[in-house]
Amino acid sequence: MHGLSVYLNPTYEEGTLVEQVERAASAGADAIEYRPWHGDELEKIAGACTDHGLDLAYLSGSKTPLTDPGRTAEAIKEGNRSVERAAAVGCPTINLSPGPAQAGLGREAQLENTIEVIEAVAPTAEEAGVTLAIEPLNTAVDHPDAFLSSSYEGYEIIREVGSDHVKLLFDIYHQQITEGNITANLTEHVDLIGHVHVADVPGRHEPGTGELNYENVLTALGEAGYDGYVGCEFTPSPDADPDDCVRRVANMLKPN
Repeated sequence: MHGLSVYLNPTYEEGTLVEQVERAASAGADAIEYRPWHGDELEKIAGACTDHGLDLAYLSGSKTPLTDPGRTAEAIKEGNRSVERAAAVGCPTINLSPGPAQAGLGREAQLENTIEVIEAVAPTAEEAGVTLAIEPLNTAVDHPDAFLSSSYEGYEIIREVGSDHVKLLFDIYHQQITEGNITANLTEHVDLIGHVHVADVPGRHEPGTGELNYENVLTALGEAGYDGYVGCEFTPSPDADPDDCVRRVANMLKPN
């Protein structure tokens, strides 16, 4: 694995962005994740990462739905711009997920449009050396309107596009709610996974607070040959110290 990355918000909510980067570095992070890709603060975040010896591992991506045939050109344009911005700050991965399902439009048409957009953006990503991350989201708790919730369907989209620069963002929190069978779903498809997010279930708090055995899951992921980042995307439990939460995950990633 490349190591541990930390999504600044929600993991850290107090202090300036630069102060949050410094805290993450002190807690054992190897990299930072940030939203949005088009924000005015992005260069400042990238500079703070450099100052503290961290990578900028991941950015949230396009907000234009890939599922809407009426906005295909807009989605492609925004996707390409997001890739170029990621490359400019040295970020290797950016989210390009389908977004919400479109009311009144058949699922097959939405899937075809999603694939069309990703196929159109993929050459820009390949040239820039940036990976497009497709993220399934749970529809039971957090994202009732999400088009893509199944990791299996995500894998099929990736196979259909057929680019080494299109991978799955496997958010363990979302997929535990949607599918379960986490260890097998990760290890059996590790070649298609480009990024991993962690949070426990229920509550989306730090690993170790819920039903998942994260030590076992992350050990199996590493043994399967996963070579991306493991990203903290959780809200610390009430009264929990965010630094301690990050350290806990960092310790899980250390070789025994």
